[in-house]
Amino acid sequence: MALKTGDQYLASLDSLNISAHILGRKTERPGEHGLVAPSRQAVAFTFDAAHAPESKDLFRVVSPLCQEEVNRFTHLHQSQADLVNKIKMQRHCGAMTGCCFQRCVGMDAANAVYSTTFDCDQRHGTSYHSRFRDYWAWVQREDLVVDGAMTDPKGDRGKRPKDQLDPDLFLRVKERRAGGVVISGAKLHQTGMLNSHEILVMPTMAMREGEQAWAICCAVPVDSLGVRYIYGRQTSDTRKLEADRLDVGNPVYGGQEVMTVFEDVFVPNERIFLDGEVDFSGSLVERFASYHRQSYGGCKVGVGDVLIGATALIAAMNGVAKAGHIREKLIEMNHLNETLFACGLACSYQGQATPAGNYLVDLLLANVCKLNVTRLPYEIARLATDVAGGLLGTLPSAADLNDPETRPYLLKYLAANPGHQVVDRMKVLRLIENLTAGAGAVGYLIESMHGAGPPAAQRIMIERQANMEAKMGAVKSLLSIA
Repeated sequence: MALKTGDQYLASLDSLNISAHILGRKTERPGEHGLVAPSRQAVAFTFDAAHAPESKDLFRVVSPLCQEEVNRFTHLHQSQADLVNKIKMQRHCGAMTGCCFQRCVGMDAANAVYSTTFDCDQRHGTSYHSRFRDYWAWVQREDLVVDGAMTDPKGDRGKRPKDQLDPDLFLRVKERRAGGVVISGAKLHQTGMLNSHEILVMPTMAMREGEQAWAICCAVPVDSLGVRYIYGRQTSDTRKLEADRLDVGNPVYGGQEVMTVFEDVFVPNERIFLDGEVDFSGSLVERFASYHRQSYGGCKVGVGDVLIGATALIAAMNGVAKAGHIREKLIEMNHLNETLFACGLACSYQGQATPAGNYLVDLLLANVCKLNVTRLPYEIARLATDVAGGLLGTLPSAADLNDPETRPYLLKYLAANPGHQVVDRMKVLRLIENLTAGAGAVGYLIESMHGAGPPAAQRIMIERQANMEAKMGAVKSLLSIA
């Protein structure tokens, strides 16, 4: 059953026994909650796209691991073409949903764990790689959604994990039992956690000697005993609870972030893929971060397509589509968006095979890609805000449009280009608001800044990968300097 449909995926989620705390209340069936439901639909799209005639060839690939056709979101990249098609697939998803579709993080984590466990086994004689191969083949056959969980709370940023007042501020092995370990801690900002079947836990940073307890990588079912979920708020999120969908902005799809607490969770040995090997914790983090930074050259570009399209449409609705300065702004928005896509493609085309056999992106270019993502979507959003006009922040509500007393005034005074209906103009304005200042801005802007690491993390990697010695050496050779 390697290729679920969206409905089959949703049914599989409903079969899980999980609850979540949402807005201060424990919810036994979180998938039915109005805040969660749009994000489920966004993930369901990634399943249906594997069956849609126009996209199935991009989403389907034969896995050498399970020898079956699988959804690319569970694939281990076997070539530069796979890395490129990943980016194209992510752009398609972003463009069709206008939001974070939440499945990239598991794919990126799996590829990082796959190569890291192979390297660890070669050095230490461990058996993590075969364990992970078996585990991931099962994930592929079942077409599961896996949440890659890396970000710890970190506590006092000036202290190492072993020096924190509370050792759980970095997720750790708390206890060892026959047949496995007990982990304790939390993971923050977990995208799509309530829409996942499995959690792939990874260390959040390169650990050092004496920090073996925090160098843990393992797989945990989402409905494991001791796992708790606290739903994260988004700006304007309660609009999703309103009956009229106009004010939501994106009426069908949405994103999701969750604080996930691991309260003495038992993990059996067969689900452990790193346990105390501090010398490989850093490479795991580096590889996952690079894959995920590559991802942003696809998913954010797709959402950018939506924002650019909405901006062009509102310009036409406002009657200013032919104005020179409007056209220049739309050109600039497209230029910036395609620059991000070019970076995502570049680090993919420059990818190389790892000793494990799967392909890793070019680390330097992946970090260049993500550093651009921390800037360019903000400029695209600024230009969209400029073109849309002041109504973006002052538009009356859907309730006012539906009120017989106020509706005539809205229809009269919100009219612009006579070729477009007032209600359609309101829909487009709400979508732009959603992506630039509302719930959608969490995935498009805040995540662009902090997802896969903030700008400082990319700068560190760029400095590390830029090979300045070789550049200086070339100059010395050119100028005959010894």
